[in-house]
Amino acid sequence: MKTENDDDGVRLDVWLWAARFFKTRALAKQAIETGKVELGGQRAKPSRSVRVGDALRVTRLEECFVIEVLALATVRGSAGIAQGLYRESADSRRVRELARAQRAAERAGYHPPDTKPDKRTRRLIRALGDIEVS
Repeated sequence: MKTENDDDGVRLDVWLWAARFFKTRALAKQAIETGKVELGGQRAKPSRSVRVGDALRVTRLEECFVIEVLALATVRGSAGIAQGLYRESADSRRVRELARAQRAAERAGYHPPDTKPDKRTRRLIRALGDIEVS
């Protein structure tokens, strides 16, 4: 693991992998190439150097992280070490938690039935399909 005194920086894809944003370096590289990672507000290449104090915006699935780089690492360590490599802004964390709660609420509304509908229920479903909703 590199320390803050190193001036040369670390490749962006390696740092994202070491900070545990992506499971493999190839996934980190693919995310960078598809524009899901911004360094200093601009799209970056996987070989771009990350330095302490850089601002990153990482979009992973449905979550968006706005972070500041605190330390550099070239090896993947434990989750505790990885969380020490960056600091997420309070606004970013709040927005992510609100979005996560909203997605959970959307999923909570529908519960698929445990079994197939019986003959009577199928007829009711077909009958309701003929009703026009306005």
